[in-house]
Amino acid sequence: MDPGPRALFPPLLPLLLLSAISCSAEQCNEPLVAQEYSSSMTASSYYSYSYSPSYGKLHSRGGWSPQVSDRLPWLQINLSQRSKITAIATQGTYNSYDWVTKYLFLYGDRPDNWTPFYQQGHNWTFAGNRNSDDVVRHELWRPVLARSVRFVALGWSVNRYVGFRVEVYGCHYDSDMVSFDGNSSLSYQFQDENTRSLFDSISFNFKTMAQDGLLLHSEGEEGDYITVELQGAKLLFHINLGSSNIHSVSGETSITLGSLLDDQHWHMVLIERYGQDINITLDGHVERLLTNGDFDHLDLNSLIVFGGLNTTERLRLVDKPNFQGCMENIMYNNISIIDLARARYSQTQTLGDVRFYCRKFLYKDRPFYPITFATQASFIQVPGIPMQNQLSVNFSFRSLDTSGLLLFSNFSEGLGWLEMGLSEGQINISFQQTGKKRLEFAAGSNLTDGHWHSVQLLARMDSVVVVIDEREDSPIRINHALRVQTGDQYYFGGCPTSVRNLGCFSNVSMFHGCMQHIHVDNYLVDLELVKRRNLGRYAEMLFNTCGVADRCTPNLCEHGGICLQTSDNFVCDCERTGYTGPTCHNSFYPESCDGYRKLGVRTSGNYTIDPDGSGPSRPFTVHCRMTEHKAWTIVYHQQQQEVKVTGSTLDQPFVGQIKYYNNTEEEISAITLAAEYCEQSISFSCYKSRLLNSPSGLPFSWWLGRGFEKHFYWGGATPGSQRCACGMEKSCTDPKYFCNCDADYRQWKTDRGLLRYREDLPVTKVVVGDTNRSGSEARFTVGPLRCYGDGGSWNMASFVSGNYLQFPSFNPGPSADISLYFKTTSSHGVFLENSGFRNFIRLELKSEKVVAFYFDVGDGPEELQVESESPLNDDAWHFLEAEINVKFARLRLDESPWRLREAPPQSYVSLELDRPLFVGAAEYRLNAFFGCLRGLRMNGEILNLEREANITEGVNAGCVGECNSTEVLCQNGGRCIERYSTYSCDCNSSAFDGMYCHKVIGGYFEPGTYVRYGFQTPFTAAAGAFANMMVPLSHSFNSTSEEIIFSFKTSQTPSVLMYISSFSRDYLAVIIKHDGSLVLRYQLGSFPNPYTRILVKDNVADDKAHWVNITRRDRDIYTQVDDRPIVRDKISLWGDKNFDSPRSLFLGRVMEIGVLDPEIQRFNSPGFTGCLAGVNFNGIAPLKAALRTNTNQTVEVLGELVESNCGAVPIILSSVLLDEDPWAPQPGTPLFGYDYLTGAIIGVIVAVILFVILALLVLLFLYYYRHKGSYLTNEAKPLEPSNGAKPVSLKKDQNLPQILEETKTE
Repeated sequence: MDPGPRALFPPLLPLLLLSAISCSAEQCNEPLVAQEYSSSMTASSYYSYSYSPSYGKLHSRGGWSPQVSDRLPWLQINLSQRSKITAIATQGTYNSYDWVTKYLFLYGDRPDNWTPFYQQGHNWTFAGNRNSDDVVRHELWRPVLARSVRFVALGWSVNRYVGFRVEVYGCHYDSDMVSFDGNSSLSYQFQDENTRSLFDSISFNFKTMAQDGLLLHSEGEEGDYITVELQGAKLLFHINLGSSNIHSVSGETSITLGSLLDDQHWHMVLIERYGQDINITLDGHVERLLTNGDFDHLDLNSLIVFGGLNTTERLRLVDKPNFQGCMENIMYNNISIIDLARARYSQTQTLGDVRFYCRKFLYKDRPFYPITFATQASFIQVPGIPMQNQLSVNFSFRSLDTSGLLLFSNFSEGLGWLEMGLSEGQINISFQQTGKKRLEFAAGSNLTDGHWHSVQLLARMDSVVVVIDEREDSPIRINHALRVQTGDQYYFGGCPTSVRNLGCFSNVSMFHGCMQHIHVDNYLVDLELVKRRNLGRYAEMLFNTCGVADRCTPNLCEHGGICLQTSDNFVCDCERTGYTGPTCHNSFYPESCDGYRKLGVRTSGNYTIDPDGSGPSRPFTVHCRMTEHKAWTIVYHQQQQEVKVTGSTLDQPFVGQIKYYNNTEEEISAITLAAEYCEQSISFSCYKSRLLNSPSGLPFSWWLGRGFEKHFYWGGATPGSQRCACGMEKSCTDPKYFCNCDADYRQWKTDRGLLRYREDLPVTKVVVGDTNRSGSEARFTVGPLRCYGDGGSWNMASFVSGNYLQFPSFNPGPSADISLYFKTTSSHGVFLENSGFRNFIRLELKSEKVVAFYFDVGDGPEELQVESESPLNDDAWHFLEAEINVKFARLRLDESPWRLREAPPQSYVSLELDRPLFVGAAEYRLNAFFGCLRGLRMNGEILNLEREANITEGVNAGCVGECNSTEVLCQNGGRCIERYSTYSCDCNSSAFDGMYCHKVIGGYFEPGTYVRYGFQTPFTAAAGAFANMMVPLSHSFNSTSEEIIFSFKTSQTPSVLMYISSFSRDYLAVIIKHDGSLVLRYQLGSFPNPYTRILVKDNVADDKAHWVNITRRDRDIYTQVDDRPIVRDKISLWGDKNFDSPRSLFLGRVMEIGVLDPEIQRFNSPGFTGCLAGVNFNGIAPLKAALRTNTNQTVEVLGELVESNCGAVPIILSSVLLDEDPWAPQPGTPLFGYDYLTGAIIGVIVAVILFVILALLVLLFLYYYRHKGSYLTNEAKPLEPSNGAKPVSLKKDQNLPQILEETKTE
């Protein structure tokens, strides 16, 4: 029982098992019917000799067809020897229109005892053919053992006949059998007196009609044991590898499998154990479990017993009945027990009547000939002896439905009727006599549990006696004035429409289940005669078989949901589980206190959370402390007070257990996994007691966190440092040590701090090992666990090179839910894929507007799609959810409704996925996704994308793409558009063009040509001005900063290169004077003298390219021309710093109605002649808009403007650091904004002189527009056309207005 090392073998058990199954399936795949004689094939009937059963073999030149009147036809094959069957196949009749569309497959050891084969999901029907020639083959999900097989046709081609050709695939099966009568057993003596094993393999088959019995048992002196038994027709497996008295750990482990195993058919059991990992397989269904306790080896005494115990030495099993039935091929660690016993090997021993064959009748020597009521139209009617004054009926039944008609019979001469039916697990009996009050009473309880129950009814004059399950010691006796006169017909199972006119008129629903041993008027009904229609009548009945399926085993209701069965399906009762949904899969509670905060909860208190959502951990209560910006999830424990420790050593340390209220360590760990931030305070106070000693020495004390992992750092330090907070801050009492307590002083010292590495939390134990010296003492405290935020939703990775992240296989079982966020600029890509031998799931972006959920749960590939109204490749986050279970599959995108596809009844979902889970691409890197994924959850578990991305080439942690690379070549203000595997440059906000915004856009201006770009209309400006007057702090089209870049080339002087006007007196101008100098003029506010600065004193009209960069931020102005140094200057403090209500931007010439500064007027004629290129003002490219946009309403061109780069030097924006670059706009700097502080100051002044300003505006308006029909203009006189050739104009106004220029004197 010593604990051994945990091996890596157990995770391989499913793979080895699957490999063994696939290998055996390949070796056991021979056609069995083709080898048989024609005489081995029989049928319920046949149409003619040409359609006899002998023509029913696959690929024969014919086919079997029954008589037209045969409504439940079947074709049977009696194999020459017992076989293992792995697949079946069908065809229709050769060269005809006759085929079967739906059928049952029955099998058994004898032709008078059948069991239907149930597909996963308890669906017993197989899909047949769609034409007569194609072969439809079904691989059985588990092999079956049989000597005889039967195909029962349930549906066939419309308006045609049944046509069948069949084949069964498998191999002959050899077996060694043994039978036990309930008082016998078979034992095997180990070679050694005691055996100790790390690995065990046990397999056997059994069949029985008993509900209880001990199949296998062995135990050891130290408390180890292994037991397999039947209890209530279910298989129970018990094992104990040893219990620890020191740590109070029990090693007892039990599991229940299957149901209705008392059906007298073979069931196959396989038990594989490696250490604590166990796989148990019952009839193909595999259960995996981990044993309790800390031990790996199974220690047994001298023998193992099969079939039961005949000694009282095993007191633990004294009340266990022995097994009554047959077993075969008992293998214990590759030893054939029956083979050794038959050879009378000395290590085997038999007690009682053990026979090495399977006896036909073992259970009270009663035959087993059940009948099945399979459909809503099933019934059986048998004759009785009429006019008897005593009614006697008894029969046995089994059912899992809560209601159904068992028996109905009319009395003779119209005296009334008898009705017996199931209701809520009991039998309701009703006697109706003409003219008298109805007699109604109930008998029995829990009779719809799927087990066989017997009913005996005896009615005679004035009394009724009912006995349930032969309990004659407690019969139900009813004394009532009753006159009995039996009728001549008894109906069992229901009164369908077809027999209502014959006197069966009960309104109780149809019975769904099985019956046998039917007695009427003290005579046993010969069901064989009924089957041949020589006695009574029936419809849609199955004879010699019991087709009752327990749809609640295995229980597909999760999280403790109660399974309730119906006739063809099941429902889950999720009340009081904390979960919702058809299978109780979805949690009712948020995952953390942050979830409550998002729901609008702002009150602190105790709340129930479920950190792993649909995962296995249960919901529990925590304390939520709500603050303005955060919601703290706080989990308290039972050791909040200070713990005093003395007398501990490293050999015998003190272990302080941190037990959290109502929570397990796994549940608390789920909080830290999903949180953004966690912390837990820890404090260690010492008096001559060392803590960590030193980073290189052995620690004297430590703490254990998640997974009981040891940690040698203290609060306030980093993981792996083996320091305390003072060691990190270099503030310890003794600088030679890294903790205050490590100085080992005879005075109290304390090391405290916060543990913040959430992957290590919560604290589960504190170990103290240095308090055994004289006077030594230590005290420690551990605070509650505190977490906030949703870290799982922001665990992200970016896929940039077509690679994927690889995770272990996803094993969801019967229900799966997946959710993730994605953003991309691609139109397609696989988010994730996981596949197995038969099953797979895949989430995919199918097109720019469609996401798809592909899956195969064993019925073939299915696809579910959701289409978005807008493109999904918009580089914005989108939320995707998918869910699949036995009831439906559904998919949802963002806030759109669920797209649902319901599953048919008897569906089954058990996703067995053995390949790795690939995230970011399909297997083999097919259809790769380029973009970012975050918050990937699968059945409540958060996948750590960032951790895997850090070790995977081509995938980056976080959401970073090519635009974050230092090699991005977008120039001149071009915006990088993320493509993740590559990028592109958006030049819309740049004055440049080309792939990298590197191609300069310029225009050649002829004399008199100008470009006007309008910022806002007069109405917009007036509305903004009024808003500023009414609310001084309101936003308006005002600028506190300008960014101007352009290049030019000219040989003419003077000229206005750029002019920005406003609806106020403000303006900005860049001009070339007569002497060729370059000048900047700013007029801001009402200050009389505009800001003027000579940018270049030399002549810039030298027919060379020059570039200009001007930046203003509030009162700071930075200027640079060509390669000259950057010059910084300031606007006067007396001047305003707002550029109020900008109106228009002019290039080449000013054509504005209104007052123009005379200094600007001097240089406005005859206009600019030359090239302007790369013009950009606060992200606006007016020249680019004029040359590249035909319908732009904000730009106007008059004169001839021809696109040309003018030979200008390319303007490339500076790449210096933001703090050092005067040209770089600061984050959040508006293109047009309002200076709030200045606005607040002048707002008061404006309020005082508001009426004065309004009056002045009115007077100015009357003055300038006093002459009706006249106006002033600053337009220069038109020039004479040049005789030289001109370039072809891209934009030209053929009818330029001829406006006279005003003289200076005027």
